[in-house]
Amino acid sequence: MKDNVLIRVEGVTKKFGKTKALDNVSQQISSGEVVVVIGPSGSGKSTFLRCLNLLEEPTEGHIYFEGSDITNPSVNINKLRQKMGMVFQQFNLFPHMTIMKNLTLAPMKLLGKSKAEAEEKALELLDRVGLKDRAEAYPTQLSGGQKQRIAIVRALCMEPDVMLFDEPTSALDPEMVGEVLEVMRSLAKENMTMVVVTHEMGFAREVASRVIFMESGHIIEENNPDEFFDNPKSDRLKEFLSKVL
Repeated sequence: MKDNVLIRVEGVTKKFGKTKALDNVSQQISSGEVVVVIGPSGSGKSTFLRCLNLLEEPTEGHIYFEGSDITNPSVNINKLRQKMGMVFQQFNLFPHMTIMKNLTLAPMKLLGKSKAEAEEKALELLDRVGLKDRAEAYPTQLSGGQKQRIAIVRALCMEPDVMLFDEPTSALDPEMVGEVLEVMRSLAKENMTMVVVTHEMGFAREVASRVIFMESGHIIEENNPDEFFDNPKSDRLKEFLSKVL
């Protein structure tokens, strides 16, 4: 794959009625990058993220993932989505299934793994996030932070090439935020490609390889974390950072 580019976004516009949530956005995300997207509410951050795996279909433009144009109707988007892990604000776990069942369902069904294989992988990942002892628990028996760590593990069980996080800590109590960010930090250290929409500026500064600032459906500024936070160029980013830092 040329230049190690995993995702290429070309001239993407997304309209909801007459409102442009994204306006002619282009972007490249390379393998191993941790790209953090920040900006005020309604700036298009989540729409941008959700377009990357076609949860939102662009009105105009193209998105390429591993060389395939996922905006082309002939592409099997479900097949490609299997390589894109997605973690939402809400955990979306099946309440009537144990954690282990939640984690092994898709790898067995979609990747054709045996029950033993799927369970072995799930236990290994649960151990990594400190929740191996909760494998037979049900989602209702877990805290919000534990559920979100399980949601991350569920995505990792599919062995994705990229992880997309849509404000993964925004629904959590403050003391649970740290345990989820810790798991994300460990993924970054392992060179997992990640695109993260978040309000956690400390995480952005510490873990991102690149930070993007969006407003009104445009990418206003992007840079490495040191430059981005210590030396913002645009007045709009300066104003935003003065309010959130």
